[in-house]
Formats: sequence, C-alpha cells, structure tokens
Amino acid sequence: MGLGQRLSRIGAGLRSARQRAAFLPPLLGRVYLFYAFHVSGVGKLGHLDHAASFAAALGLPAPRLYAESVAQLEIWGAVLLLIGLLTRPTAALLALSALVSLLTADREALLGALRLSGQTDVLGIAPLALLVPLLWLTVEGAGLLSVDGIVARLLRWQATSREHR
Repeated sequence: MGLGQRLSRIGAGLRSARQRAAFLPPLLGRVYLFYAFHVSGVGKLGHLDHAASFAAALGLPAPRLYAESVAQLEIWGAVLLLIGLLTRPTAALLALSALVSLLTADREALLGALRLSGQTDVLGIAPLALLVPLLWLTVEGAGLLSVDGIVARLLRWQATSREHR
C-alpha cells in the first residue's frame, strides 16, 4: 500500500470519527449552559427582592416583573436547553437576555474590555461568555442527541416512508 492510499485511509477514518462524535459539542454546550443559567435563575428567584432592586437601579422598567421573568426564563430555559427541546427559540430568548445584561449591568465591563484597557478580560464578562454558545445553538440547533434531533429524525423517517408508499 502506497503513501497516498494510507493517507486516504487515515483521512476517511478521521472523517468517520468526526461524524460519530458530532453529537458531543452541542451536548456539552447545552450542559454548560444548563448549569450556568439554572444556577443564575435559582439565585435570582431565591433573592427576588435583591434582583428587583438591582434591575430598578439599572433603570429597567417594571423591575420586579423583569427580575422574576428573567429568573423563570433562566430556570426553564436551562431545562429546555439541557434536554434539547425548542432549542433555537429558547437559546434566542436567553441570548436576548444576555444582550440586555451586557448593555445594562455589564456595560462598563464590556466597554473596558473593548478598549483593551487591561481592567477587564472579555472572557471575564459572564453574559458575553454565554452569548457565543447561545448564538451558536440558535443557528445550529441542539444536535443529534436531543429531543429536537429525535423529532427531526422521526419526521424525516415519516416523510420518507410516505414517499415510498
């Protein structure tokens, strides 16, 4: 067997391994986001008066309603992301919440990081660190190992079986 054939076999093996592991990045991202948002939501709900006061200090309208809504979104959104159900709309809503946080509570930290002043590291801004995987899930979806993925495969199978009748 020549070098070209060996390299071709190695390439085919790597492609096959990549395809078999394709479920892993979205799953790990969803687990990471579940933990981050569930802890945050439970903390807000457990200290609702403090969360509402903080929202009021930021000038957000209806601060108590806002704080409770965000807490519920984070708790239930985390669960939906974990199981991969309604992943795209859930991730979009959580991304919107993270964006509001970036533009209000973390605005100065974000501006400092963008100025490269050395005071704040971009990775140290929690909403920004959460925004990237949320946007990725909004675009790409939950992946194969999710309720969304299972439903999509069942719908494709059902459509294919109808075509063959």
